[in-house]
Amino acid sequence: MAGTRMRERERHRSVRLPAQVGDRARLAAVEATALLDTGPEQVFEDLAGLAARVTASGRAFVTLVDGRRSFWKACVGVDADTIQDRQNPVEESLCYLLIGLDGAPLIVEDAPNDPRTREHPSVGPMNIGAWAGYPLLGPDGEVLGSFCVIDENPRVWSPADLITLETLARAVSAEIGLRQSLAAAQQALTLSADLAHSLQQGLLPPSPPRVPGMEVAASYVPASRAGRSDIEVGGDFYDLFRTRGTSWGVVLGDVCGKGVQAAQVSSMARYTIRAVANDNRAPADVLDHLNTAMLTQDAPRFLTAVYARFRPTPGGIAGTLALAGHPPALIRRADGTVRPVGTPGQLLGVFDPSQLTDVRFRLAPGDLLLLYTDGATEARARPGAPERNRNVFDDADLARTLATTAGMDASATVEHINDALAARHGGWASDDTALLALRVPFPRQP
Repeated sequence: MAGTRMRERERHRSVRLPAQVGDRARLAAVEATALLDTGPEQVFEDLAGLAARVTASGRAFVTLVDGRRSFWKACVGVDADTIQDRQNPVEESLCYLLIGLDGAPLIVEDAPNDPRTREHPSVGPMNIGAWAGYPLLGPDGEVLGSFCVIDENPRVWSPADLITLETLARAVSAEIGLRQSLAAAQQALTLSADLAHSLQQGLLPPSPPRVPGMEVAASYVPASRAGRSDIEVGGDFYDLFRTRGTSWGVVLGDVCGKGVQAAQVSSMARYTIRAVANDNRAPADVLDHLNTAMLTQDAPRFLTAVYARFRPTPGGIAGTLALAGHPPALIRRADGTVRPVGTPGQLLGVFDPSQLTDVRFRLAPGDLLLLYTDGATEARARPGAPERNRNVFDDADLARTLATTAGMDASATVEHINDALAARHGGWASDDTALLALRVPFPRQP
């Protein structure tokens, strides 16, 4: 027994850790997460569990690495009842190899024979056949640790496995970053509106990505504040992303209420949808998975959402969408005709199972699909105005306004709707308003 312990100490001393492990800025960033030596939390356990199920790997970890140990904030497939059980010396963790890659992933398909890992002291004792991990990044790009999965047998990690792991690693990083931002905000004596705007923008893509053969435009207008200086982060969010092959996914949602809890639910919803949508699932199935995740995590707020999956065709695009307690999408044809699309479905985070319906749609050249939150259809006048108890811009107003945009591109359409809203409510936005438009342009003339 004493000989075994001596051999273990000698093996640890022989491990040469990358210089990045002991970097002061990195260690400070790890400490600033305030997650070391804390117990398990459902949000991290759920994300790790999703990774283990999707990759069928058996084990998954959310790991933070300081200068002496790897701490498992979440561990799936491992019996670890106490905080002391949820860690191992840094020399025994493959995470130090990932930290030395300065932000790149570490993908190992045959750990016992891979020259990077075959001499590693944990491969045999931890029964590691294959290992795949992506970095958890701090606010300034510091590698805090890893989001990884372990298979006991050597295997080839599929592209879908790696896309899922990368997406979920970003979700964990975003959760950690959001917690730090919110904690700093809560400690401040006076919270500025600029910080509220910054947090809200963190829930939205910086700018919609370019979709081949499509025009894309989006906007977010926060609710007006009546002389208030407190922070109220809204719950509206949207996202547009490639799923698989030539298919794309687009989601727009509205979390009930505002503030820290709404922001957390919005962030969780975006990243959960991205992770599930990588399998190119039908929209109703994607939203049902989000509903299950919200119920499992006991999310403090419910939300409504519309999610669409679409792909280019020779005549435009073909898509399918589902509504979860959300207003129907609107299609504006090239001639200005407007019609709603979508079958009403239950909101998310309340009912199990959810009852959602997929509806197909097509867009030809000149056609436009508009997604929006209820700030665009339930706008009210400024407090104190004579008409304050009724909507000054409703569903019919939005449809009529959209019909007048025939011939406009996606950006001009979104701008025109925002201008019409502002003119009607006099510059007082009673609620956050998110708009997202997708348009098929006419072919260019030779």
